[in-house]
Amino acid sequence: MIKVGIIGSTGYAGQELVRLLLGHKEAEIIWYGSRSYIDKKYYEVFGNMFEIVDAKCLDDNMEELASKADVIFTATPQGLCASLVNEDILSKVKIVDLSADFRIKDVSVYEKWYGIEHKSPEYIEEAVYGLCEINREDIKGKRLVANPGCYTTCSILSLYPLVKEGVIDPNSIIIDAKSGTSGAGRGAKINNLYCEVNENIKAYGVTSHRHTPEIEEQLGYACGKEILLNFTPHLVPMNRGILVTAYGNLTKKYTYEEIKAIYDKYYREEYFIRVLDKDVCPETRWVEGSNYVDVNFKIDERTGRIVVMGALDNLVKGAAGQAVQNMNLIFGLPETMGLELAPMFP
Repeated sequence: MIKVGIIGSTGYAGQELVRLLLGHKEAEIIWYGSRSYIDKKYYEVFGNMFEIVDAKCLDDNMEELASKADVIFTATPQGLCASLVNEDILSKVKIVDLSADFRIKDVSVYEKWYGIEHKSPEYIEEAVYGLCEINREDIKGKRLVANPGCYTTCSILSLYPLVKEGVIDPNSIIIDAKSGTSGAGRGAKINNLYCEVNENIKAYGVTSHRHTPEIEEQLGYACGKEILLNFTPHLVPMNRGILVTAYGNLTKKYTYEEIKAIYDKYYREEYFIRVLDKDVCPETRWVEGSNYVDVNFKIDERTGRIVVMGALDNLVKGAAGQAVQNMNLIFGLPETMGLELAPMFP
């Protein structure tokens, strides 16, 4: 059994990790970390775990945990994992970090967009960007994996085949994305209160959202050059889900069949990526509670552009599910283990 420690187990992504790992036949959670609820029983924080998890919440002592666990998930705010990790810890345990601390390779870009000093830049180059469908071979056996975020996972996977094959001008990309409120975390914030969010939709982080450089960097690798794009997120009054609608200028005239063949080339064998039937638009309700990503596209012959759409559950494929997928790859397990869950509806 893989002994698992979770630092940040009482956030939304942390609780989703617990839910998924409880059903994983090769994993055992030995550490429910939470600064806010130390010594409180886990089921007292999340009532859905009553008579399922009787363990108490512990602190975020990564040094102690590294001596007990095989893998540590850090579902924590930006900066915490980087402040805790060191060579002694990495020599003992694998780490899957759900924050952005090791996603961006240029430390100056990270510090500019996140507004904090990086505490362990010496590990940035070693860290593997954990987008499994693209970096699968690089993830296997590694000791430090940077788990991508929800907006970035949906945006990159939706656009990757087109950028990789030169179908669109990458500098023409505009990404319009929408997220459920769980994407903002479980902390008490006025802007996330029910009366503030309900019956409302709003853009935020316009031209300045910190996932922008992450998307640019990864799609830049796909096309072999630095790119600039527009990314605008929106908050919508639902619990879960990411919906991305992206636009790009086609480099020449393409038929539906040609574009579909490109998506099939990259995703036909991918268990968790579903390229939908022609003219079917992805919807968040059809991926909720699952590790699936639904993608599709529509060619706009009038403008010479293509409209690309993607949907995923921000807490599963956008966070915890992808982290478990990374764990499976690290330890040589079947990639889908513990994640073969059909989406929930309603």
